[in-house]
Amino acid sequence: DIHSGGFNQMERMLLFAFLEESSGCEFKEQLPSLRSQGIVYPLQDILYCDSDGELQTDGNRSGHFQNGEQVFDPEVNEEIVRTIAAQLAEIGDQLDKEVKAKVVNDLVQHFLNENLSREEITRCLSQAVEVLARAIPSDLEREKAMLVLAMVLTKKVANKVPFLLQRVFSTTVNYISQHFHGYVARMV
Repeated sequence: DIHSGGFNQMERMLLFAFLEESSGCEFKEQLPSLRSQGIVYPLQDILYCDSDGELQTDGNRSGHFQNGEQVFDPEVNEEIVRTIAAQLAEIGDQLDKEVKAKVVNDLVQHFLNENLSREEITRCLSQAVEVLARAIPSDLEREKAMLVLAMVLTKKVANKVPFLLQRVFSTTVNYISQHFHGYVARMV
């Protein structure tokens, strides 16, 4: 689940910082709402679970596994995430023109359809990224290009329909976590 502890937090912080750094992001004044709604936390505020699943709130970060999976790497520095996000935002600004209005409009319609499950919307986002990835320059690493395209689509959908920010943000985080968690972890 998108709101669970530290899981997906690296992806959340990366997408959040990407949106803060991107040019043409018309909903920047709404980004703080993601923090106030508890969707994004500063990295240092993450609670860690010990090996028994007990929350560690005393600063002891020796155990940070939940259900056998790493929740969040305490060594990840927020400045590193911000630096990477700024670099990805530069690439995103270059790829922005490759994103056709029809792709964005179709995605907006999917996000507006409240009958679609999170999985169905994530699949729609994944398909849009795949379509766009075919048109990008081959000199850009495919994983990086697809990650950036997903984040650019988030920006474009939220620019078009700002009240969808939370839904598109959460969907994109899920998509990134499912498809690029290892890649993001290696970057940071």
